[in-house]
Formats: sequence, structure tokens, C-alpha cells
Amino acid sequence: MRLGRSRQSSNIEDRRRNGPRAGRAGIGLGTIVLALVALYFGVDPAVVLQMADQGASSPAPATQTTGAPTDAQGQFVSRVLGETEDTWRTIFNEQTNGRYRDATLVLYRGATPTACGTGQSAMGPFYCPADTRVYIDLAFFDQMASQMNAPGQFAQAYVIAHEIGHHVQHQLGTLERVNRQRAAASTSQANRLSVRLELQADCYAGVWAHHADAARQILEAGDIQAALDAASAVGDDTLQRRHQGQVVPDSFTHGSAQQRMQWFSRGLNSGQLQDCDTFSVSP
Repeated sequence: MRLGRSRQSSNIEDRRRNGPRAGRAGIGLGTIVLALVALYFGVDPAVVLQMADQGASSPAPATQTTGAPTDAQGQFVSRVLGETEDTWRTIFNEQTNGRYRDATLVLYRGATPTACGTGQSAMGPFYCPADTRVYIDLAFFDQMASQMNAPGQFAQAYVIAHEIGHHVQHQLGTLERVNRQRAAASTSQANRLSVRLELQADCYAGVWAHHADAARQILEAGDIQAALDAASAVGDDTLQRRHQGQVVPDSFTHGSAQQRMQWFSRGLNSGQLQDCDTFSVSP
């Protein structure tokens, strides 16, 4: 990625100096498995977070610094976040009747308090709509490279852009509408709605990349493939095959590898929010 023209966002809470924090009872095996299969890039983590809280003490109130970090990895994240802010302000101005409001990105290690419950690094990055924050333990980026065959800066940027895509859904009202529908639906129907929500966030990540590159030429050779590799690595079929040895499509909550790559590519090629309507297409 070329981020030399990208500003650093100050909308970052850095809680990493708290170090690894687990509750008294730690994270249960069931929570870890569920997180690995269903909650990478999770959109509504409250239920699993609360499950992780049961029988374990909550993390102590986090100490933090606010603003752009000074370490190399933190600076990279702050520049990507700055790119999402600048780009989505323009997109909202041109394609919606609203005004984009920035999210806050929280860096932490191990576990941290959130308005959705206790965030655990085993769950991967997630967006909490209750406090409009994206939570990331940066060890996930190392895991992407070493265990998921998805290395590279733009693969990491895709992760951030996907979570910011959920923030966009929150501002447009989509997140709340779909979560109400999920609450009243059967398990299989709720899963299908979740898949459409996640695929739309992938599409929004592509829309962001389209406009950010047009404005500041942030993409280099190989970047798009890195994002596609990341999207494939977190497809439900890929995760299920890796962790349980079989694929159960009815339990998908995020979409298959092919679907995730397809919707990211659609947003990247189009740059239009209207082309990310995953709810109007056939399954």
C-alpha cells in the first residue's frame, strides 16, 4: 500500500499497554470454537461476549492513550483509519443525504471492556454498535499471515475497512433493522440475514478501496489479490473446513469464501453504495 499521502486519524484508543487480560476463569473452549467459526469480522458480538463473561470476572477498567500511536504498526492502522474517514465523508456527501460520523478504533491485547460486553482477542476484530467502536487485537494480523495465508498490508486494511463497513451500516440504519429481523427469526433465517449483512460490509470495503485509490492512489500491484485472499480466508466454508473438518452451509453467518470475494470485488469495481444491496439478490 502507498499511504504516504494519507493522514493519521486521531480517533484511536490505544489500550495495548494493559497487556493480556483474561477473566478469572479464562475463555471457554466453546466460546473459542464459536468465535473462530462465526465471529471473525463479527457484526453483533454482544451474545458471544456475554457468554464469555459468564463465570469470569470482567477486565479491570482499561487505561489508554488517545490519538495516533507512535509505533509502526499503530501508525499504519491510524493511516488506514484516516483513509476510511476521509473517503466515507466524501461518499456520504455524494451518495446519501446524511453526514458521515467517524468511528473510534480501539487497540488492545487479550481482552478489554466494551459496551457489548468483554471483548476477547480470540473472537477476532469486531464492531460494537453500542459504542460505535471497532476493536482489534493486532495479533490477529500475525495470525492472518501465519495461519490463514493472508499476509500483506492491504489484507490488514481490508479487515479494518470491513469493520468500518458495519459502522456505515449502523449510520444508514441497516444494522439495527436487520438485527431486529434476526431477533424475530428462526436460527436458519437469522443466519441467512447475518450472511447478507456481512457480505454488504465486504462490498462497502470494496467501495472504500475504489474511492480511496481514485483520490490518493493507495493501491500497489498485488494489493487487490491480498484483499481477496483475506476475504477467502475468512469465508465460513474455509473456517469450518479448517476447524471442524466439514462444511455446514445452514450454519453460515458470514458467507462463503467465493461470496466474500465476489461482493468485495463488486464494491471495488462499482464504487456505488446502491450496488451493495445484498438483501435484494437471490441467495
